[in-house]
This record gives sequence, C-alpha cells and structure tokens, in this order.
Amino acid sequence: MTTGESVRRALVVRGGWEGHTPEASTDEFTGFLAASGFEVIVEDSLEAYADAELMGSLSLIVQSWTQGDILLDEFRGLREAITSGVGFAGWHGGVLDAFRQTVEYSQMLGGVFTAHPHGMVPYRVTFSEEGAAHALTAGLPDFDITSEQYWVLCDSLSTVLATTDIVPRPGDPWPRPYRAPVAWTRQWGAGRIFITTLGHGVDDLRHPTLHELITRGMLWAAR
Repeated sequence: MTTGESVRRALVVRGGWEGHTPEASTDEFTGFLAASGFEVIVEDSLEAYADAELMGSLSLIVQSWTQGDILLDEFRGLREAITSGVGFAGWHGGVLDAFRQTVEYSQMLGGVFTAHPHGMVPYRVTFSEEGAAHALTAGLPDFDITSEQYWVLCDSLSTVLATTDIVPRPGDPWPRPYRAPVAWTRQWGAGRIFITTLGHGVDDLRHPTLHELITRGMLWAAR
C-alpha cells in the first residue's frame, strides 16, 4: 500500500436466529476480506447501522442476520449507506429472511424468502445467459447441491445470475415448475447489491463454486 492510500472498510453484521450459524458462516469470509485488503469490522448488533460516521466510512456491508426486527434509525442508516454507494452482500436467510416487518428492506434487496417447500433436497443451480456474460460469474460452472431450495418472490429490476427449478411433487399446489432466482445483482442508488439464496450452513458455504460465487459477489459489490 502506497503512502496516502486509504484502506477500504468492510462491516460484517451477524446475529438473529442461530439456526443459520451467523458467526461460523461469516467467519468463512472474514479472512478472505482481510486478505483482499479490507479492514474488517465485525458487529453482533444492528445498532452499527445507526452509526452515521461508521456507515459513511464503509466500502462494503456483509450481513448474516436471520429473522428479527430492525429499528427505523437502523434501517435508515443501512439504506442511506447503500444508496450513497456502499456495497451490500449476503446469502440465504441472513438477508432474505430478515426484517419482514420492514417492507422497504425487501424492496431494496429485490427479493424475499417465502418457503423452502421440500426441505433439504438435491437440486441443480444453473447460470443464466446474463450470468454467463457477467464479470461476477463468468466461467463459473453449473453445479449440484443438497440444501434448502428457496422459493423467492422477486422483481425485474435485478440481474438474475443463476436459477433453479422447483418442481411440484404429488400433492403440491403449484401446477408446474417454478424457476426461482438463486443469485442476483442489483443497483440501488449508487450502491451495488449481491444476493444468493444459497448458504444454509458452513458446509454449503464451503462448496467450491458457491464459495467462489460469494467471494466474487462481495468484491463486485464493494465500492
């Protein structure tokens, strides 16, 4: 690092429901962030989002916080940071099953978890045409994983990088396969957002293609 060059800062916010092992899961990536030149700040409270000085100093926010509620000043701080250019990245329920009472949060992320109707199942993740051409995912192969297959409601403002087909089984009420997004990017104000539905636990996050997807996503989102 040359004299006068500033260090980028990454804030990792983790907590909420322990079923998604927020500490162990984020620990899978803090070393990578440090090795990539970030000063890594780890917070176990959403209060960090209300700290305007901290939020204004960041390049990237990585969140793993399942369920729970976010206070108005915390959400405002998060939203203002992202719209001003701070990147946001996360996976699975740590971003998509968070703060359900704050609908503006889901609007900002461009998707919300509704169900994983068949529990833990083997399924295929397929990169889209946009994903094959996107700098974030170019060259990554389609892959198989056994995990929760998230049913996500989403909108058309995101760039969907990868998908999976949720196929109805006998007794299921939906009439045909639903092609659900698995990974996407999104512009919100000046900020970049990267989301994947994968990453239920540490074993999932160690899948080589998923791990590469998330590390690339964090770097892509960071300003």
